[in-house]
Amino acid sequence: MLDRKFILENAAAVAVNCQRRGANVDVELFVELETRRRELLKEVEELNRRANEVSKSIGKAADDSQREARKQEGRQLREAKDNGQAEHDQLDEQIGELQAVIPNMSHPDAPVGEDDKSNLEIRRGKHEPPTFDFPQLDHVELAEKHDLIDFEAGARIAGSGFYFLKNEAVLLELALQQFAVGELVKHGFVPVITPDLANSEILQGTGYIPRGPETQIYSVENSNLNLVATAEITLGGMMAGQVIEASELPLKMVGISHCFRTEAGAAGRATRGLYRVHQFTKIEMFAFTLPEQSDDMLEHFCQLECDLFDQLGIPYRVVDTATGDLGGPAYRKYDLEAWMPGRGDGGEWGEVTSTSNCTDYQARRLDARLRVEGEKGTRLLHTLNGTAIAISRALIAILENFQQPDGTISVPEVLRLWVGKDRIGES
Repeated sequence: MLDRKFILENAAAVAVNCQRRGANVDVELFVELETRRRELLKEVEELNRRANEVSKSIGKAADDSQREARKQEGRQLREAKDNGQAEHDQLDEQIGELQAVIPNMSHPDAPVGEDDKSNLEIRRGKHEPPTFDFPQLDHVELAEKHDLIDFEAGARIAGSGFYFLKNEAVLLELALQQFAVGELVKHGFVPVITPDLANSEILQGTGYIPRGPETQIYSVENSNLNLVATAEITLGGMMAGQVIEASELPLKMVGISHCFRTEAGAAGRATRGLYRVHQFTKIEMFAFTLPEQSDDMLEHFCQLECDLFDQLGIPYRVVDTATGDLGGPAYRKYDLEAWMPGRGDGGEWGEVTSTSNCTDYQARRLDARLRVEGEKGTRLLHTLNGTAIAISRALIAILENFQQPDGTISVPEVLRLWVGKDRIGES
């Protein structure tokens, strides 16, 4: 979250940023309440000081009457202090609720717009979208043809939005995991398999809403635990309440986790099949950095995502995400959108990865800090996250882009070692 002092001193800019990001937050009310809270804090401190002085003077009273008068004055001061403290604490809670929903500031170069229609394309990958001279199938039809995914059994077992991967689809998932983790380890990432559950405080710290009408999170009943929507939550939570030495930064991790999302309200052709599901596997990049390192790290993460999809041979474009589509913690975000021939009427771009610089927004909530040798105190870390491979959507792109005239599906060359074959469906 943003620092309270920063919000007070930059209230107009914060209000404009909230408006651009579609956050309905009363910044004026925040300023009013925080100003009053600060005044109350001074009053409480002064009342406490005076009460202590009176308490010390009781033993010096000339007689019982004076002593009783000072005791009475002390009781009145302490009562006033307690009342002031109670009002302060109530205000502090109200201010904290407002502060928690104020989004991060946006990068000056982020496109201004209400939603993803305002995202700005900044470049494309090495591979062009394929042209087919035969009737193309979408990934659901291809999966049925080759017995790769069973959506009906998934629905019987757990409901719509769940599925079974079968046969070569399983091998492709495992191959994508091996490929992505192996490439990132070469770039200095520490591989981590994370828990699939996290406490509500960790979700809130990373900017997710664990419970309530707007949540996309599955929560465990009668428990403080929640199924994670991304390894960003667990990887970020690793440093909650911790201090790391500046000399150890940047700390880069690649996490493997299942991801669980309610996807409330999702419907339509664009969400068909694997595009928007309740459970999938994701390989997630995460970094803790010095503040001055985070801008460069964001570019590094984006380039790594591009390299992975270039090696897979999947056509994609990179977009600079508009303010209204950023999400609360992000200062700047890039998305990779892969070409998916089965979407829409003749193919559409579909998001497959995103990478965000969250500056100190998550770290302030998590109390994740760094210490510089020779400096007093600590500073807040910067955090970044980036999807390396979201398996379900990568599978869509592979199946649809690599379908062949004879009905088979070519396996990307970099995955063939793990899949064990060049084509799916070849007799």
